[in-house]
Amino acid sequence: MSNPQAADFTHQTVLLHEAVDALDISGARAAGVYVDGTFGRGGHSRLILERLAPAGRLIAFDKDTQAIASAAQIADPRFQIVHDSFASIGLALPACGATQVDGILMDLGISSPQVDDAARGFSFRADGPLDMRMDTTRGISAAEWLASADEEKIREVIKNYGEERFAFQIAKAIVARRQTESIAGTRQLAEIVAHAVKTREKGKDPATRTIQAIRIFINKELEDLEIGLDAAFAALAPHGRMAVISFHSLEDRIVKQFFASKVNVAQPDRRLPIRTVDLPQAQMRLISRVKPSAAEVSANPRARSAILRVAERLPEGGA
Repeated sequence: MSNPQAADFTHQTVLLHEAVDALDISGARAAGVYVDGTFGRGGHSRLILERLAPAGRLIAFDKDTQAIASAAQIADPRFQIVHDSFASIGLALPACGATQVDGILMDLGISSPQVDDAARGFSFRADGPLDMRMDTTRGISAAEWLASADEEKIREVIKNYGEERFAFQIAKAIVARRQTESIAGTRQLAEIVAHAVKTREKGKDPATRTIQAIRIFINKELEDLEIGLDAAFAALAPHGRMAVISFHSLEDRIVKQFFASKVNVAQPDRRLPIRTVDLPQAQMRLISRVKPSAAEVSANPRARSAILRVAERLPEGGA
């Protein structure tokens, strides 16, 4: 496991002001309770704290031990960090003494320090151990999973989480290679994929989709997102805002569909004798959909695929 203090990799927070602005931390709301679902290196959290009134409060979550170490540097009595996924919001918030919150920000991207530190195994740009765990204190590494998973499961993960059309060939190549040597390094996996993928997308390494797929699977990212969205909505006070930044189509689809399910409520047959007051009401209203500016993408290319979606919880009755 890499030392949380071993290297000072920089991180540029994506959609920093847009996301925090979306929470509408102003007036009486500045004394409310807010959640930063992914602390990372604290860009969003620090700006939220700047906006909060003295009576306000911020509870942040992160699975990454390095992020937890970074959060320990914030000496602010209004701030609390929880070492867990935002999927645990439903249990963690009551344990922190918060029953309802006024805003929740969820940044679904992995941080630059995670990508740039070869020891974490998130990237094949530099060779490193094939770990990929956001929380290195729990679960199995990518190398351990690749050593034991059957070919069909590997194919399924690469196809479903990486949207990789050559998933069958890649899975077959991985299983063939592990019969002669263990697959323990990021460059080693990238080389296996490169030999299995016969055509390449322009400007993209053939291993990109496979690496993404395995990372998502190892960290249960999509499962955590679905649980986290439900828990976040349940914790939101009336007029509370939820702001979610996604970075790839699988995440964004889940967020978009979740918001749509709260906004577009199915209505019963109009011929049925149901009073207007008893009709199903929308539970949220959409506020905005924001993408990074050309200037931000130019300064930080990793922001190019980000999409911020914002919605507000409506009080009962939809007023």
